[in-house]
Amino acid sequence: MQTQVKQVTPEEYLELERKADFRSEYRNGEIVEMTGGTIDHNRIAGNVYAFLKYALRGKGAEPFFGDLRLWIPDYQLYTYPDVMVIQGTPIFLDDQRDTVTNPCLIVEVLSKSTQGYDCSDKFKMYRSVPQFQEYVLINQYQVEIEHHTKTSEGWLLRDYGADAQSIQLRTLREAELPLEIEWAIADLYEGVTFESES
Repeated sequence: MQTQVKQVTPEEYLELERKADFRSEYRNGEIVEMTGGTIDHNRIAGNVYAFLKYALRGKGAEPFFGDLRLWIPDYQLYTYPDVMVIQGTPIFLDDQRDTVTNPCLIVEVLSKSTQGYDCSDKFKMYRSVPQFQEYVLINQYQVEIEHHTKTSEGWLLRDYGADAQSIQLRTLREAELPLEIEWAIADLYEGVTFESES
């Protein structure tokens, strides 16, 4: 027997979510409970946020980490990217100031349970955000990074493995000039112990 999933409106979800003790996504009428992350997931996301906070200070862009919600109206999606960067002033959904709509850069740390979703459907939904220009997917189980950059001809993919030294962000700008932001891949994985090393 198939279980019926109760459909809720975006407004109903938001009211519930703002009172909840744990985070959930909203996907086109369904509330999807988010699973807890691993310590390495947390380390990588923290490393990314710390690096971007320092690198973007005074540059007109700001990173946000974990608990800030993103609303994507075209796909009726409320979600919590691991890290996102907003260029200029955040555009809020409402006066609660806990949901934004205008990230230009999103970073997701991949988990076994969410990897397929983050790489396909979620990326498609993120691309409907007009300001969205750059997407970085970081594998927490080995040194492996996918870096998607929006160009005039579409999205360009660069892959980075264990032999790569750094990754360069390409779309952040200050006063119409590109910011030169280069991440050392070793810094992104600082503190992480892979299963093969333990």
